Amino acid sequence: MSGVSVLAGGMLTTVQDLGRTGARRWGVPLSGALDRWSLRAANRLAGNADAAAALEMTFVGPVLRFEQPSVAALSGADLGAMLDGHPVAPWRSFSVAAGAVLTFTGARDGLRGYLAVAGGFDVPAVLGSRSTFLRAGLGGLDGRPLRAGDCLPLCSAAQPDGLVRRLPRRAIPTYGHAPAIRVVLGPQDDAFTDEGIGAFLGGTYTLALQSDRTGCRFLGPPIAHRGPADIVSDGTVFGSVQVAGDGLPIVLMADGGTTGGYPKIATVATADLPRLAQTAPGDRVRFSRVGVEEAHALLRAAFEALDAIGPAAPGGAADEEVYEEDSAGSLVADAYVGLADAVDGAHSIPECARRNAVCAAMPGLVVSVAVRSGECVAPGQTLLVLDAMKMENPVRAPRAGRVGRIHVAPGVMVEGGAPLVDVDEA
Repeated sequence: MSGVSVLAGGMLTTVQDLGRTGARRWGVPLSGALDRWSLRAANRLAGNADAAAALEMTFVGPVLRFEQPSVAALSGADLGAMLDGHPVAPWRSFSVAAGAVLTFTGARDGLRGYLAVAGGFDVPAVLGSRSTFLRAGLGGLDGRPLRAGDCLPLCSAAQPDGLVRRLPRRAIPTYGHAPAIRVVLGPQDDAFTDEGIGAFLGGTYTLALQSDRTGCRFLGPPIAHRGPADIVSDGTVFGSVQVAGDGLPIVLMADGGTTGGYPKIATVATADLPRLAQTAPGDRVRFSRVGVEEAHALLRAAFEALDAIGPAAPGGAADEEVYEEDSAGSLVADAYVGLADAVDGAHSIPECARRNAVCAAMPGLVVSVAVRSGECVAPGQTLLVLDAMKMENPVRAPRAGRVGRIHVAPGVMVEGGAPLVDVDEA
């Protein structure tokens, strides 16, 4: 066997490239990586062309076994990667041996991480792209997220040159939980009152739970229309900011429809789409206005930062930097602390994390509880299922133990950082 085997699929892991260009005329959206800058970076670090197929991993990464020696790279969100139990730093290439297992402890900064492997993943191209469009079951691996038992073949790659490639520290993005997103007003900003535009540019908006690869829905100050909220449907793009009848903005993302019947108050600057792709439900966003010329300059600067990727000296200290031994959390629950803090506006470890509680990583609806108090559980066993970002996500035990208090019940809405289930020492 060769390629990469999937031992667990993670929260939402799909094959993506730079997208399906030229198909919008048939109503097929772009798809592809939501954070295209990070996908390009991972591919360059792994020695691939920018458009090679890689994995997009959402919040909780998969468990993968490499069936052949290769070179790989991680970019985008820091998902707490571990290679055979050793932490792996993102934004640099690293070598993998046949049989090596890559796992993730959970998101520390950002929402979506990217994994590129030398040669790229060899899944069939559909309409010129290997990207996965989930709503249509198109592209990728059978048009769906990865799951246990899948095997991803790799395209042939050039012989590794032994160099460790890395993005300079000054160019590595940080995401946080309150990004400023720059927009160009229009094409239908005249459909809104001056007060409405002022609310859009002056208010703070919270990313809603119902956001996904199709669009980012925001909660916050309503944006007043001058007249009806409907228009004759016209074209949309990745980054179009629509405002429906409720006055709340929706930013169309890579899987967004190709036309829409709501007026578009603005378009997100292309250079800031990666930052928007890294926001999680509960994060707070502010929009600011730029002109077309400035948006173009921002995009040129983003590409220039990618050009800074280069080889580190082989061997010695540069190789040692691939592993950062002090960067790994021991429990899955610990990996959720950063996001829970940001959602709650706190800066200390939540009390629930101190008393062996598994906490909600983001706001969500409890669909079902799979355990009972007093029950012994194994590492990775499903404790409950949480509906978040339009997906049913299993919340698993971070370690072996005995179930103590169960803090929630089916049908209950929980906030990020809320205690779900106590897992005590057995």
